Amino acid sequence: MPDVDVFTALANPTRREVLRLLREDGPHPVNRLAGRFDMRRPSFSEHLRLLKDAGLVTERRDGRERVYSLRAEPLHELAGWLAPYESFWSARLGDLAALLEAEDD
Repeated sequence: MPDVDVFTALANPTRREVLRLLREDGPHPVNRLAGRFDMRRPSFSEHLRLLKDAGLVTERRDGRERVYSLRAEPLHELAGWLAPYESFWSARLGDLAALLEAEDD
């Protein structure tokens, strides 16, 4: 199976919502997850496959059901990668705020 970039997996609002559900409510059987979305099952399965290929979810069998769980490690790695950019923009916004305050004076 090909590796899917975490950014690619996060680009879609449906996949972000799946991750939110798994984060807030814990593991879900695929049928319960799919029932939360207004789409055909093959389309939803493709979203789960992309999340799984990106390493953002795990799948386990529980009898006849497949249960999906959040795997947050790739998000932690992403947060580490984004941290310098957050610092960059925080500094720039701080500079902008200071400039605007100086103009008001």
